[in-house]
Amino acid sequence: MIPVVLSGGNGTRLWPVSRASWPKPFCDLFDEPLYLKTLKRLLPLGDPWTVTVRALQARTREACGQVGLADARVICEPFGRNTAPAIALVCRLFTLRGRSRDVVGIFPADHLVHDDERMRQAVELGAEYAAKGEVVTLGMTPTRPAVTFGYIETAGAVPEQEAPRVLTARRFVEKPDEATARQLLATGNCLWNAGIFLFRVDTMVGRFQSLLPNLWRRIETIDAACSNLAAIYEQIEPLSFDHGILEHLDSLLCISCDVGWSDVGSWEEVSALSNGGDPGGRVFTTDADNNYVHPQDSKVYGLAGVDDLIIVDTDDALLVTRKGQSHRVREVVEDVRQQGLPAATQHERRFDTRPWGRYEVLAAPGHFKAKVITVAPHARLSYQSHAHREEHWIVVRGAGQVILDGVTRDVKTGDYIFVAKGCRHRMINPHDSDLQFVEVQLGSYFGEDDIIRYQDDYQRLTDPPEADLEHPQ
Repeated sequence: MIPVVLSGGNGTRLWPVSRASWPKPFCDLFDEPLYLKTLKRLLPLGDPWTVTVRALQARTREACGQVGLADARVICEPFGRNTAPAIALVCRLFTLRGRSRDVVGIFPADHLVHDDERMRQAVELGAEYAAKGEVVTLGMTPTRPAVTFGYIETAGAVPEQEAPRVLTARRFVEKPDEATARQLLATGNCLWNAGIFLFRVDTMVGRFQSLLPNLWRRIETIDAACSNLAAIYEQIEPLSFDHGILEHLDSLLCISCDVGWSDVGSWEEVSALSNGGDPGGRVFTTDADNNYVHPQDSKVYGLAGVDDLIIVDTDDALLVTRKGQSHRVREVVEDVRQQGLPAATQHERRFDTRPWGRYEVLAAPGHFKAKVITVAPHARLSYQSHAHREEHWIVVRGAGQVILDGVTRDVKTGDYIFVAKGCRHRMINPHDSDLQFVEVQLGSYFGEDDIIRYQDDYQRLTDPPEADLEHPQ
């Protein structure tokens, strides 16, 4: 089986921690990012592929590298068009690779599962049926009348606390109100829709051809190198896989799963999964009950005479809402966006990953800019120059090599490097551990368009337009 992870999103439901520039799959809400948890969960089923958007390519590849997955297993859409085009693209590319008879499993990047082994058992059972030409979805055992999840109504009763069981899906119910959700649970034959699907590639190609012929006619013109992908995606309308394909199938199987699943789709969910938040003991309360605080490491919080609050604090934004109302965060984000404030989509700290490593902007008051830049093992920055600024580098961890106007010299922790305006320069890390240096820029202009690249390992002419976070190097 080929596991495929769909990763992206606009980052609004868990704002201000999650934003478009750093969406939920990459947020360290628990002990590690959800995307990394997903990759580790799927590895026993086969090396996962990931479909993401170009703006998230670098941090996606960084996470893949942490579990030993090659960059080639990341499929980049030029921009998101929802799940139906993404899955159609997967089918097209695997068909071009001669894998049309393989079973593909589609998994979200940002869900949480407590029982990984039982989850794998359900997936393996579903894969057996998918290999026979069936389309299969996984349904999660509901624990409450949730109004933030979709439901799958099955033809038979859902087993309780048992091994995965094959059922027939009858219909989908999209995010009902509480009364309807209670009615669905009372029937005993409904499961939560987790957005997990299994099918054989050629089976799904046939479904696209019959149910979404216009979409498939465009997708099947994509070449093996994806050189025409952007032009084709410009012609495609966004559409979900559920609405475009699943809801119109004559036959759909559903595997019941009791695995402790959550889509981590709201701050209420995070609060419940975190057992109250603030494991560091920096929240002090007086006559305050049932509050959740997502704190900053540097702060102490005091709550007096308030109950049922959710407080989420970041460098540049503070969210305060009442439990049961956090679904309205999207409205707040939209208001922030309408005012043209960058906090709607970007983090003020301006940290990001790049193909060569990662960086964080420490200060940018206008007359200078300071960054911490980490170069990953066996990576190097582009060979470049700047017309309007000079740079001062101090190596604070590791060792490597610097090139200044064609002259190479070794550098180590404690070394200082001066990069004059117009000097062609690059930092190289030939070792097995990170190389880190502090960069201070001085000059009249610090924009990222003041970069002339003479050589780049990653063929970047410009940075991805969506990731406009003062990308360095």
